[in-house]
Amino acid sequence: MPAAPLHARLAGLRRAPDIEAPELRAWDAADRYLLETAAPFIAAAPDRPVIVVDDTHGALSLGAAALGASLVRGHSDSLIARRAIAQNAQRLGGAVVIESVALEALMTPDARLALVRLPRSLDRLDALVRHLAATAHDDLVVVAGNMVKHMTPTQNEVLRRGFAQFDVTLARGKARLLIARGPIALPPAEPARGHDPDSGLQIVALPGVFAGASLDIGTRAMLSTFDSLPPYETAIDLACGSGVLACALARNDARARVIATDVSEIAVRSAALTAEANAVRVETVLDDGLAAQPDASADLVVLNPPFHVGAAVHTGIALRLFTDAARVLRPGGELRVVWNSSLGYRPALERLVGPTRQLARTPKFTVTASRRRER
Repeated sequence: MPAAPLHARLAGLRRAPDIEAPELRAWDAADRYLLETAAPFIAAAPDRPVIVVDDTHGALSLGAAALGASLVRGHSDSLIARRAIAQNAQRLGGAVVIESVALEALMTPDARLALVRLPRSLDRLDALVRHLAATAHDDLVVVAGNMVKHMTPTQNEVLRRGFAQFDVTLARGKARLLIARGPIALPPAEPARGHDPDSGLQIVALPGVFAGASLDIGTRAMLSTFDSLPPYETAIDLACGSGVLACALARNDARARVIATDVSEIAVRSAALTAEANAVRVETVLDDGLAAQPDASADLVVLNPPFHVGAAVHTGIALRLFTDAARVLRPGGELRVVWNSSLGYRPALERLVGPTRQLARTPKFTVTASRRRER
C-alpha cells in the first residue's frame, strides 16, 4: 500500500476507550515501520493469517488488513487494547476478519508472519518468544519493534534464544525493528514465585506483571498502613497487579468478600495464583477499572495506580480510577491510595471522592485515605 493511504488509515485510529488527549496518539513510528516492513510478506501471501501481538489500539491489526491480509489473529494482554482494536475495526476495518484470541490459541499452522510490539518487560518478551517459537511453522518470520528509547540490547539476546536467524534494522523515525526466523523450540515460561518476609505473603507472578514476584516500594508503603484499615464486608484491590494487596485484605478479614481487578490478563491470572499460594479467598476480575462493579457496592477500595499512559507520564488513568472508586464506594466508604508524591493527587481525591487525609509518607510515596462523601 502506498505511504499516503497507509498514513490515512493510521490517522483515522482512535484511542477510545483508552485515555484520549491531544498529546496522546493511537499509533507511532514503530507501528508504521513494522507495517512497511511487513508489506511484501503480506502481499506475497494475502490468504495466510497475520499474527499480531500486543497491538495497542489497532494500528498493526488494521494496518495489516489495509495491506491486504484477509485474516488477522491478535492477542493483547490489555482489555482496553482489545476493546480499542474492536472499536477501530468496527469503524475502519471493512471486510477483514480480525480475531482476538488467547495467547495459547494464537498460532496456526499456516501462519508465516508475526508482528510484535516489543514489551518493556524482558520476562514478557521471553514468554512470548518461547510461545511463538514452540508453536510456529519453520518458515515463520517475526518482525518485532518499538521506539528506540524503549529498546535494549538484552531484547536482542532474548529473541536470539528462540530463533536461529536474527537481524537488527537501521533506525527509522526513532524506531527500530528486530527480525527473527527459524524458530527453536523452548520449554514454556513458568510463573515467578517469591516470598515477602515482612508481610509473610507468597507472591506468584506470570511474566510481565509489574514488579514480578516481589513487592514494589509503593505496595510496601501501602501495606504499612494496613494496621488502621476500616471494617469492610466488601473490599476491592483496584489495578491489582500480582494481587498482594488483595491477599493482605483477605487475610486480614477472612469473612469479607475481596475482589482483585485489573485491565491486564496476566495480572488477573497472577492474582489468582497468589491467592491460591496464600490459601485465601479472592475473586479475580479482568475489567476496565471498575466497570463491572455496581454502584455503592464496596466499603473499601485500595489502589496503587499506574502513572504512565504508554510511555508518557500522565494522570489520566489515575483520575479515571479515582472516579470509578467514588462510584463504587458506599457513602462513608474509603479509598486508600499510594501515589508518587510529586504527582500531588490530594486535591483531585478531595474533589472526586471526598475528605482526604495522609496516612504515611516516604521520600517518594504518599499514602492517603479518602472518605466517600454522602451523595
